[in-house]
Amino acid sequence: MNKAIVIGASGQLGQCLQAVVKEKNAGNFIFLSRKEADIADEDSLRSAFTTHAPAYCINCAAYTAVDKAEDEPEVSRQINRDGVISLSKLCREFGTTLIHISTDFVFSGNSLHPLSETDDTAPVNIYGATKLEGEQAIPGYIPNYFILRTSWLYSEFGNNFVKTMLRLGREKDELRVIWDQIGTPTYAMDLAEVIFHIIETNNTAYGIYHYSNEGLTSWYDFAKAIFELSHIPVRVVPVRTSEYITKAKRPAFSVLEKTKAKQNLGIKIPHWRESLKTCLSRM
Repeated sequence: MNKAIVIGASGQLGQCLQAVVKEKNAGNFIFLSRKEADIADEDSLRSAFTTHAPAYCINCAAYTAVDKAEDEPEVSRQINRDGVISLSKLCREFGTTLIHISTDFVFSGNSLHPLSETDDTAPVNIYGATKLEGEQAIPGYIPNYFILRTSWLYSEFGNNFVKTMLRLGREKDELRVIWDQIGTPTYAMDLAEVIFHIIETNNTAYGIYHYSNEGLTSWYDFAKAIFELSHIPVRVVPVRTSEYITKAKRPAFSVLEKTKAKQNLGIKIPHWRESLKTCLSRM
């Protein structure tokens, strides 16, 4: 298999990729921590490319603190846009294919239909805006790229909604969870499998793709499913977004249309509830 370097390997998706690679006993994957390849430091990235001369670069690094980004727009932009530009330049120089992870937050959330790759983007917060800027920069440097937009990522690794709900559900008798934001949870191990599949099959159907699990739900119903499947007897109270004030606005509806990914990448996508069961069983 072609050599691949993973930027941001210590994050949630990076750890899932490590688990997938280990399970498949695949070689030629180099997992680089921030100390080894800092997305915000072009010299650090160049050193990694010079050392490894990768055929693929998987960018899992991002500034993902959505609310904090409202107070730190330049820090967010340095990582989500400028770091992606640095990677794109290096990929062009070394003939490397870039696999870049993006987000449903590039959309406004005002449309009530599954969002396709060609739908208009209109971020409603700094995080989404800087992720979109990173996306838009890539084609100006290289033609050989995959941009994978995903949503509501969770797994047994890192910090995420599922792990937070499990912790709070064991600590409290009642939780208030938003019911009027609709999307699709994505098990990061499933996304890691897709990335591995792209490399394993030497796929050259470059471009932007949407990937989440199948189906749709609200945060409230997602929480209810977590507690039901985990047999945690906590009362979940639905609340409106307007009752739960955050610094950054969130998209109200961000269900991703995945027909292009299924057709061009040759993948099957499990329903979010089935993947949630798998994740909880592994915990």
